[in-house]
Amino acid sequence: MRIGYGRVSTRDQNPSAQHDALTAASCEQIFIDKASGKLARRPELEKALLVAHRRGDQLVVTKLDRLGRSLDHLIDLSAQLQERGVDLVVLDQGIDTSTAIGRMFFQILGAIAEFEHALMSERTLDGLIAARARGRTGGQKPKLTPRQAKIAREMYEETGPDGRRLHTVEQIATEFGVTRPTIYRHLAKLPAEAD
Repeated sequence: MRIGYGRVSTRDQNPSAQHDALTAASCEQIFIDKASGKLARRPELEKALLVAHRRGDQLVVTKLDRLGRSLDHLIDLSAQLQERGVDLVVLDQGIDTSTAIGRMFFQILGAIAEFEHALMSERTLDGLIAARARGRTGGQKPKLTPRQAKIAREMYEETGPDGRRLHTVEQIATEFGVTRPTIYRHLAKLPAEAD
């Protein structure tokens, strides 16, 4: 059984060109999503994958970019289909995983994705090592300077004649334009002033 799947990226786009191509490719059922390629949830794709479940079924798309959100997603989908014995046919690119060349294409894609991940990891590690060598440790910059944190501590510890605090954490946070948790974090880091 041939199951067609298409996707248009916005509500205004007309899916008829994909629908016509899938019909011409003898698809018995056609599912079309109207969603961005980045969206994780595509209900029509989920339905198409439920229907394409028997060995020998074929999932047919007009182009690879209509199917996957990313290279990793494409490879995962291809592996899922392969486990079920369902072939993937991409009309415009002439890919058919029922053939040796089609299967080899996805193996090459997988190797490229793995290589890309390895390069990214290597570049990230190289960047961190170079930054450390320049004395930078990474991470987010503190919201308060050491001087501001000291002033915040002084405000927090300041008491009136009745022994009660003069400033709430909320007031201190407002004064410095930060959140209360930021003040609490900085107060916890600073040792109390020794008298």
